[in-house]
Amino acid sequence: MATGQTIISGPSDMRDIISQADKFTPEVLLSAPRRSSAIPDPSGRFAAYTVSTYSFESHEKTSEIRAIDVDTGQSVLVTNEKKTSEPNWLDDGDELLWLKESEKGATELVVGSIHHTRETYIAGTTPGGISNVKLKILSHKRIIIAASGKARPDGTLYNEEQEPKKYTTARLYDQTFVRHWDEYVTLQKNAIWYGVLEKSDDNKWGLGSLTNALKDTGLESPIPPFGGKDHFDISSTGLVFVAKDPDLNPAFNTKCNFYYVPISDFSEPPTTKHEKLEVRDLQGAASSPVFSPDGKSATFLQMKQNGYESDRNHIVHIPNIAGTGKSGDLSTGAQVLGLEGEGTEWDRSPSSVTFSPDGTMLLFVTEDNGDAVLFKIDLTTSSAQSAPHPQALTGSGAVSDVQPLKTGSDKVLVTSTNLIDNSIYTIVDPTQHTESKIISSNSGNGTAFGLSSEQVSDIWFQGAGDYRVHALIVRPSDFSDSQRYPLAYLVHGGPQGAWTRSWSTRWNPAVFAEQGFVVICPNPTGSTGYGQEFTDAITGSWGGLPYEDLVKGFGYIKENLPYVDTERAVALGASYGGYMMNWFQGHPLGREFKALVCHDGVFSMIDQMSSDEQYFPNNDLQGPYWESKETWEKWDPSRFTGNWSTPMLVIHNELDYRLPISEGLAMFNVLQERGIKSRFLTFSDENHWVLKEQNSLVWHTVVLNWINEFVGLPPYKQDDPVDPIGFPMTDKKVVAMR
Repeated sequence: MATGQTIISGPSDMRDIISQADKFTPEVLLSAPRRSSAIPDPSGRFAAYTVSTYSFESHEKTSEIRAIDVDTGQSVLVTNEKKTSEPNWLDDGDELLWLKESEKGATELVVGSIHHTRETYIAGTTPGGISNVKLKILSHKRIIIAASGKARPDGTLYNEEQEPKKYTTARLYDQTFVRHWDEYVTLQKNAIWYGVLEKSDDNKWGLGSLTNALKDTGLESPIPPFGGKDHFDISSTGLVFVAKDPDLNPAFNTKCNFYYVPISDFSEPPTTKHEKLEVRDLQGAASSPVFSPDGKSATFLQMKQNGYESDRNHIVHIPNIAGTGKSGDLSTGAQVLGLEGEGTEWDRSPSSVTFSPDGTMLLFVTEDNGDAVLFKIDLTTSSAQSAPHPQALTGSGAVSDVQPLKTGSDKVLVTSTNLIDNSIYTIVDPTQHTESKIISSNSGNGTAFGLSSEQVSDIWFQGAGDYRVHALIVRPSDFSDSQRYPLAYLVHGGPQGAWTRSWSTRWNPAVFAEQGFVVICPNPTGSTGYGQEFTDAITGSWGGLPYEDLVKGFGYIKENLPYVDTERAVALGASYGGYMMNWFQGHPLGREFKALVCHDGVFSMIDQMSSDEQYFPNNDLQGPYWESKETWEKWDPSRFTGNWSTPMLVIHNELDYRLPISEGLAMFNVLQERGIKSRFLTFSDENHWVLKEQNSLVWHTVVLNWINEFVGLPPYKQDDPVDPIGFPMTDKKVVAMR
């Protein structure tokens, strides 16, 4: 993960669960233990995490809470009770607090010791579901707790299992959203709840009543559908959070506000109204509000442009939030840090931010040339006018979480992944240019998966304009320069996204590589991590510059990579990548591929008006349809269906409200009517992604069997995982690919 690393322990005991793999298959990918971020205790000796493992034999998932010894890398089981999650350390570093789903939708807060794992007790029970727990230790006997949970319109905690029976399924809406991501919008909204854990005379922790901090405010936080701990924080002085602007329709706007709630007594409702900070020139989405370790200052991220979810994030620093909050004007002293060094502005976009343990630096994760890198800036030398360019603390790989290692230390514990390992815990010292120390690699640097770093490389090629395009390469583990391999050309979604050196259980390049493909993952125009100008350039050009970049990339591969057989090429993509599969179909590059795979892709631009977040097409297509009709229609793949001829597997799920299933059905209908070899795969219980392990195995089997057939590789499985419906087409009806 970092440029210089020392491994101070071997791989963790997860190696005992992952059998040494002869070949990395979908079963190995999906049954491998999945670890959460590691949370160190105040002493820095142990770090707690959860691990879940799915068994295809029992068709069950097991979950554990474990604690890893930071010095040795060995872990101990704390509990394997079902429905437990979210371990957090209590004061002394010996006890943990975790959540357990209880009967009838309630949530138990369980306390247990890592040394006496059978001795647990319940500190309190909430009458509904809560999650995203955060703790702030005030003393040995008093701890602040905050969590998120849905609230009813009257402000009480919602519990679906205890709601009165309904005798109609009708829903009536007066404004959008109607649906969001994979569910219909209801009257219940996310809220932040806070309270106090106190230790009694019998030395046990007890939970007092929880207060809904957002009651009667009209605000919702965390922001759905993906907001969690990254949307609020607590300190001894109060609560900070971000929420969508309540005066704007969330389906057409991304504008968020930052709020501060001063709280003097966490066992009581707030006595002061929440304070809103609106930063001039920052009118877009906001995230990552966090207090400094002493609670006196705060920071968060916000974008400039309302309606553009992939705008560059700017770092806002509030040096004295407690003082400005009392004055009722949060804008006093708030600074948008100008990340300029040597006269040039730093053009990357942070995705999360936090303080260093001593509060003198900001640490933030940013995509950078195919990696998700941890950077730092020194607050003592930074201002609204200028700040030195951030310094990278990690190298290759993808950082997902950063936690202080222990009280009084400058070091942090970093959780990350890469293309061959699904979980790495590393100690990094932001103050020193010293080697980082890996305390645990879940797969032993890929060896438990049968993978190695030698399989991973990258290329840069000339794009459609005066710029170069980056692509990641993953080769088979038995790769030989003397052989030629079929190409799997993977196009990412977003479109403002990127292939990074990170682990995925949905689109994992190594799964395709181990079938015998050379996998190439290009990051064309619109991709993130290569500067904001490069990201912005896709606006109004969905099938323009990105397509031309991909054509250039295919040509580069053909001319410069002799081990790739481009006569045996397939292309695959999801979401915007699925859009590009349809664009390929209607344009010359589509004839270069033996087969295509389109997962939850865009078929008709007009149908984007049935999507949930309308600000997205309105921004990318430069206005709503009636104002920008020419752009909407110019980049509509359905205009070119008369050119379609390449065999294609279409996958589209019923709970996908981002791109409704009608898109996939339309593609399949066109393919079938034109006599093009095609299949349609759907899941009734999946959204834009396929997340359930059994469904994912079916997905992988159907996809791999499909692409392997067209390039001369053996099928992954001899039989279909489910019985196909319909009659197979004869070869005479199949349209020629070239």
